Amino acid sequence: MGEIVEEKDLEGGSSPIERDAKVVYDYHRMRMPLASPVDAVFCLCSLDLRVADRAAQLFMDGHGEYLIFSGGTGRLTQGRFDRPEAEVFAERARTLGVPSDKILTEPASTNTGENVRFTWQLLSSKGLRLKSFILVQKPYMERRTYATFKKQWPDEDTRIVVTSPQFEWEEYPNQDNPKGLVINIMVGDLIRIRDYPARGFQIHQDIPDDVWQAGCRLIEAGYKSHLP
Repeated sequence: MGEIVEEKDLEGGSSPIERDAKVVYDYHRMRMPLASPVDAVFCLCSLDLRVADRAAQLFMDGHGEYLIFSGGTGRLTQGRFDRPEAEVFAERARTLGVPSDKILTEPASTNTGENVRFTWQLLSSKGLRLKSFILVQKPYMERRTYATFKKQWPDEDTRIVVTSPQFEWEEYPNQDNPKGLVINIMVGDLIRIRDYPARGFQIHQDIPDDVWQAGCRLIEAGYKSHLP
């Protein structure tokens, strides 16, 4: 196995690493058509504020009665934000015009499963039984978000679609989300998609052979700092 590639390391656009990264990134994006009407936009927070922007825009476009932000302080936002992710994202949404009384925040979760379970608890505490959501996540976490929600949301009849900021692989990395970091995370999520159904965390998702081989090559190249 190669040395671990740190978050700061970048690759040229035509390299084998770039080609494999695009294959894995495209697999994680589900490209589901948006559904309307829905009861709420449910944003799973992270380090990427473009996810907050996407969620806020969907709400402002008329999707949902509520805008939910779920996220505490995780590995990637510790030291980056001075408050829980949900509070940072909610503030961003308010600056974009979302009324405060339409925003619900869940500021304690530290992983995707907790995003799902703790939000269910939040809504239950408020007497809300919402039956349909647009889930908003980073592009390379769409598939794991979908698989986790389907397994861990108590009401199996709830209708969901998953979306994210609309960037192709070549457009997504930026200063706050450097290419090396993104590749490390999405390779780790590929392993989780394989392994987590057996642990009861997610529903099963098929992984095409070309995607799996691309992920293995990235791990061999050293992108392994976020493996489970």
